[in-house]
Amino acid sequence: MFTGIIIDIGEVAEWKSKGDDVRLRIRTGNLPLPRLTVGDSIAVNGVCLTATALPGDGFYADVSAETLRCTTLQSLKMGSRVNLETAMTPESALGGHWVSGHVDGVGRVLNREPEGRSIRYTITLPSELARYVAPKGSIAVDGVSLTVNQVNHGSFTVNIVPHTLEKTIFSGYRPETPVNLEVDIIARYLERLMSFRYS
Repeated sequence: MFTGIIIDIGEVAEWKSKGDDVRLRIRTGNLPLPRLTVGDSIAVNGVCLTATALPGDGFYADVSAETLRCTTLQSLKMGSRVNLETAMTPESALGGHWVSGHVDGVGRVLNREPEGRSIRYTITLPSELARYVAPKGSIAVDGVSLTVNQVNHGSFTVNIVPHTLEKTIFSGYRPETPVNLEVDIIARYLERLMSFRYS
């Protein structure tokens, strides 16, 4: 589990095809690498990956064909910047919301426009996820825990404050940029519980 609070921006240093899978190397500067061990979970743009090696300046991870099909990791290339977060521990402050690292769908940036000192982004919302997204509810976009401003037909909006722009890859988003989306896990469990109640 994660909190959606990004702790570093990494860079793709290696991308090797292994049949249908990919071996990925991420270079990082601020992850607490001395505290990590092989097998630990690290969220890369909101996708939970397992560290398979820790060369000292980052980590390696394997990306399955299924993950490539269902997320934006397929569009990464050498030099791509990525949001990084290590898994939460019992001592972690829950500064964002519960994020599993299991991407529910992919959206695309429709628009970005300044609003005060922040930037308002409009992002497409796949129809199958719309019922889980509510104004003032939580959503993870490329692993970033955000509050939804508005939900429109086929899209939603979020405001990104200067600190988040600086500490995540949001500053590089332009129209048509694909992003990983994970809806609030509580909404999913609530739907599941209600389906049993009325079945």
